[in-house]
Amino acid sequence: MSLSVDWIWHRFGKLASREASETNSETTPLLRSTAQKRNRIYPHNKHIVFPNNGLFIQDFKKVTSNYPGNKIRTTKYTLLSFLPKNLLEQFYRLANLYFLFLVILNWFPQMEVFHREITMLPLVIVLTVIAVKDGLEDCRRYNFDRKVNNARTRAFDWKHKDYIERCWKDVRVGDFVKVVCNEIIPADILLLHTSDVNGVCHIETANLDGETNLKQRRVVRGFLGPDSPFVPEHFNSTIVCEKPNNDLNRFKGYMEKPDKKKIGFDRKSLLLRGCTVRNTEEAAGIVVYAGHESKAMLNNSGPRYKRSKLERRMNIDVFFCVGLLIIMCLIGALGHMIWLGSFPDWPPFEVPDENGKFTSPALAGFYMFFTMIILLQVLIPISLYVSIELVKVGQVFFLSSDIDLYDEEMDKLLQCRALNITEDLGQIQYIFSDKTGTLTENKMVFRRCTIGGTEFSHQENALRLAAHGGVDSDEEEAVGPQRGHRSRLQFNSKNKSTRAFRRCHSAKAYYYGGYGRKKSEARRDSEVAFSSPLETDVTPDKKLMKIVREAANQMETWCEVRYSSDSASYMDFFLALAICNTVVVSTATEPRHRVTGPSLLKPSIKSLEKLHSFLQKLKPGRISQVLSSIQSNSDQTGRTNQISPSPSGTSVGEENVAGGSSSSVSGGSKDSGVSSKVSMDSGDYVEGVKVGDEICYEAESPDEAALVHAAKAYNFTLMSRTPDHVTVRLPQGVLLTFEVLHTLSFDSTRKRMSVLVRHPITREIIVYTKGADSAIMDLLENPSLENGKENKINKNASKTLKHLNWYAKDGLRTLCIAKKVLSEKSYEQWSNMRLKAEAAIENRDELLMETALNLETNLTLLGATGIEDRLQEGVPDTIEALREAGIQIWVLTGDKQETAVNIAYSCKLLDQRDTVFTINTDNKETCESILDYTIEEVKRYAAVKNTRTKLFKVPVDVGTVYPLEGAGPTFGLVIDGNTLSLVFEGNLKMKFLELAKHCRSVLCCRSTPLQKSTVVKLVRDKLKVMTLSIGMKI
Repeated sequence: MSLSVDWIWHRFGKLASREASETNSETTPLLRSTAQKRNRIYPHNKHIVFPNNGLFIQDFKKVTSNYPGNKIRTTKYTLLSFLPKNLLEQFYRLANLYFLFLVILNWFPQMEVFHREITMLPLVIVLTVIAVKDGLEDCRRYNFDRKVNNARTRAFDWKHKDYIERCWKDVRVGDFVKVVCNEIIPADILLLHTSDVNGVCHIETANLDGETNLKQRRVVRGFLGPDSPFVPEHFNSTIVCEKPNNDLNRFKGYMEKPDKKKIGFDRKSLLLRGCTVRNTEEAAGIVVYAGHESKAMLNNSGPRYKRSKLERRMNIDVFFCVGLLIIMCLIGALGHMIWLGSFPDWPPFEVPDENGKFTSPALAGFYMFFTMIILLQVLIPISLYVSIELVKVGQVFFLSSDIDLYDEEMDKLLQCRALNITEDLGQIQYIFSDKTGTLTENKMVFRRCTIGGTEFSHQENALRLAAHGGVDSDEEEAVGPQRGHRSRLQFNSKNKSTRAFRRCHSAKAYYYGGYGRKKSEARRDSEVAFSSPLETDVTPDKKLMKIVREAANQMETWCEVRYSSDSASYMDFFLALAICNTVVVSTATEPRHRVTGPSLLKPSIKSLEKLHSFLQKLKPGRISQVLSSIQSNSDQTGRTNQISPSPSGTSVGEENVAGGSSSSVSGGSKDSGVSSKVSMDSGDYVEGVKVGDEICYEAESPDEAALVHAAKAYNFTLMSRTPDHVTVRLPQGVLLTFEVLHTLSFDSTRKRMSVLVRHPITREIIVYTKGADSAIMDLLENPSLENGKENKINKNASKTLKHLNWYAKDGLRTLCIAKKVLSEKSYEQWSNMRLKAEAAIENRDELLMETALNLETNLTLLGATGIEDRLQEGVPDTIEALREAGIQIWVLTGDKQETAVNIAYSCKLLDQRDTVFTINTDNKETCESILDYTIEEVKRYAAVKNTRTKLFKVPVDVGTVYPLEGAGPTFGLVIDGNTLSLVFEGNLKMKFLELAKHCRSVLCCRSTPLQKSTVVKLVRDKLKVMTLSIGMKI
């Protein structure tokens, strides 16, 4: 009995102590589970953030004390560390160590040659000059840091219960920060509130990646609602996310509420430090990473002492000079010792010491050794490094003032940020370049398309492009391919078979010049990214425009003939171009003012009649239901959007708000409480912007902008976009507002993106997908039940592939467009999987990838597009000049092989006289055999070249093995991403390098960013050469 009482008393004491600990500080379930660990308050593998709002005072103090503040320091030195640290860096130079050694020797009386202070003077001058240069450079960093740290922002003060101004350096992790339009974000902030009713904040990441186009960020689910403004002092959740890292595209975590409910979030809710808020009046959030733990600062490795190749070579040369000096001093010391030993009594001119004794020959030789070092110190001139520093300063001056390096578009001269490695630009042996945006202008222009197996050449559009800069037109295409004299050795291996043959290959190689308009003028005319007239003004194909108009007329005049599937495929194709993207809509007068959805006003009778015929076409069985909904809604005018959280946490617009003449149609889906929207007629406007007004598009990539402009040219106009809805104006004047259910962003692994929408009329759930042909063609449906349908689909796919090859040979970037219709049950199952994956912390990326792969299957091919990316001005001449300088050029691109090859000939990377080796294989053994065969082929020609070289006594540099002009054929190599994977995984790297060394140019197609980085590091480390990578993150 006593044992039971003791046990009960013990349990009571435990509970009392636990309650007492909980009353001291309001903690969340997450903290309670870890509070027992006295040595750590949070798990070592997670980053926990407590809000600074007065509810978690003790927890906030304990946690934030472990996190750094928002103050940054990019300087290399401080006042105390400048002298020792700078001297340490300077004494990495062997010459400085050598002269320091001489100074020390000269202080010994037995070896003193010059006055002691005089000997120190040259070294002190050299060290001082270089230290002053380094100090001035670091002082510039200090001024920049002070300016940034003292910048002002608004942070929430729970004592004043309001946002007050603070310096950036005073912001801490857990603080609530509010930023306004055009303000730079002071820290990495988790977005919790925006002035936008849809919970969207747009940021410009030019300070991070140089891109001026806007990127969308969304409020964390559950915090959206105009009727319930965000109040920081009521925020009672704990934020758990991953540890700070330098990956700008990775961020995951969850928000844990007191009831243990977890809300997941990702990088789409993170505002990065250094970005600029655009197109949003104000945004607020909680700081998760600050100062040097922010992603921007983690990507800035800070100033470090860079040593050029010349400096490293000088250290080696100095080492050999010291060796030569030692030999000379040894000879002098031995000679002196032998000379003294040849005298029997005492040597002449030898002065005895104070005791009247003479130094022994051996000791005298030892002293003479060090004396000779001091005497012969001029063998290594101390002024060498000073001269080199002065030359570097001169190089920086000439580079910064060179008018040929002036960027007219940006109105900037070249800036040299690393003063110690300027001479390395003249030592480059290999250049690795991306294609898009590096060789090309990154101005994507819609060129042509194929829909349902029918190709539309867009001759008028080709003539328009030719007028801008002499681009090839269809008249040139009719002439036929240009016959060249080059040979092409191509290896294609599929299904574990090998096929090697030599054939004459012809390809059109055109030079795409400028379009006759100054870049600065184009820059001033348009502040929106990817919005030059060359990109926006698309001339539609007359034949295709006629088909689209007929399809639109068929929709309105439909009576008894059902809407044909062929016409539907054309409509779906252009709807996919307009919807499947992340383009932001803005006005021409205010490019940074985003356009939101249409609103609800009383419709006209004419609008209702047109809508009636439109609905008859789509769903004849639901006309009465829809019309009754129209009549009930037509009496409601001037109503505003009512936003309420959806079951999944996202907010959905219940009603449309607009001005002018429009109508709203409430779809009768039992499974969805969201009303579909259809607005009509030319008097409509979207959030104060009339439909007739000029609309601008801001895209994250130029490909998306080109496709949206192409859809607009055929009157499928993207009118507005929010996180939950997208509105498109059809050719007949109808505004369709689709509910956006999910957006699967593009990634280099899937090579495609998809958007999941609900059709506003049919209530169907549709997946629109666009991506590379290699990614889309393998995911097409396989209709094995209906032979007629199977033949039609196979015929459509084969024709589309044929057209894609045409586009690729013309150097066009190709994209396939596809769709898929989901049932309600299938969508519900997939949506549950997706939500679980988004809320996961461990293996989150793998789970998200799995859900994307599960959705993007059994697609229906709609068509494909060909987009032109024009070469930058002077690219062929630049490549030719670099090649004349003995530099080997590699182009690493993710484009289709045919497209990359055509661009390579256009920019003269490959020449008509080159023997081009093309290696495509899916098998490791086949890859190895092809490499062996190709190397033997190359060596056979190399033997002929060496014979001719010896005959005419032409010197050959074995470091660069590419053939000499007139001494034999020149080689080029084309390899795809699959083959590169086999090379890296199958220990074939050295064979690949052996082959690549003999090639004048190498072209890697369909390569991922990781493969690009691996290729560059492989060549740099194995061949021990100086490399330069352009347009890639290595």
